[in-house]
Amino acid sequence: MKILFIGESWTVHMIHAKGYDTFESTKYEEGATFLIDSLRNRGIEIDYMPSHEVQVRFPDNLEALEQYDSIVISDIGSNTFLLQNKTFYYMERIPNSLELIRQYVENGGGLLMIGGYLSFMGIEGKANYKNTILADVLPVEMLDRDDRVEKPEGVYPETISEHSITKDLEKWPPFLGYNRFSAKEDATTLVQIEGDPLLVIGGYGKGKTAAFASDCAPHWGPLEFMDWEYYQPLWQRILEHIKK
Repeated sequence: MKILFIGESWTVHMIHAKGYDTFESTKYEEGATFLIDSLRNRGIEIDYMPSHEVQVRFPDNLEALEQYDSIVISDIGSNTFLLQNKTFYYMERIPNSLELIRQYVENGGGLLMIGGYLSFMGIEGKANYKNTILADVLPVEMLDRDDRVEKPEGVYPETISEHSITKDLEKWPPFLGYNRFSAKEDATTLVQIEGDPLLVIGGYGKGKTAAFASDCAPHWGPLEFMDWEYYQPLWQRILEHIKK
C-alpha cells in the first residue's frame, strides 16, 4: 500500500520579551511523525508532503496521483491547495489541485481527511472545504462556520456500527476536541462522540472516502490516544478500507 500524506506541519515565529529587550526565534514542527512512523513500521509506504511544500510540490497531473492507493489530508486548509505560488504571485493558470483529487477519487482512489484546526471548516472557518469541490467528495456535510468543539475536560467516543475498522474498538481513550459535521445520507457513521460523528466512511464515484473528526496527534488527540493499543491498527484499517 502506498499513501500520499499531506499536511500536519507548521512554523511558529516567537517574540521573546525580557524586560526592555526582545528577540525573535522560529521553529518548525510536524505533527504526524508518530502516526507516519507507526504505519511505515507495518510496511506501508508513505510519501509525506508537509504543508509548506504543497505550494511547489503538489502534482499538476492526475497520473502522478494515481500511483497512490489513497491520499490523506490532515490539518491543512484549502487555501494552500488553491493559492499556489504560480497563481497567487504570477497570475498563472494552473490545474486545480482539489479538482485533481476529486478526479483521483472518482477513478477509484481513496481519500481520508483527519480533523484539526485547518481541516473541514476549521478555526474561524479558514479551512473552508465546504466551499470547495471536496465537499462533494467527502462523506460528510460540513458547517458554514467555525466547526471546532473544544473539550478540555475530555470526551470519550463510542463505537456504534460493526465493521472491520471497528473490530474490538469498544473502549476508546479520551479526546480534547473535534470538528463537528454530519454524515451524508449515503455514508455510514462507525464511531460517534457526544452524539456527533467521529468516524464516517462513504464513497464517491469508484473510490472510497473516510472522515475522522478529531486529531491524529496532540493537542486534540492526547497521549492516551497515541499510547492506545489500537492506535496503529485503527489507521491501518481505515487505509485498508479506502485503498484502491
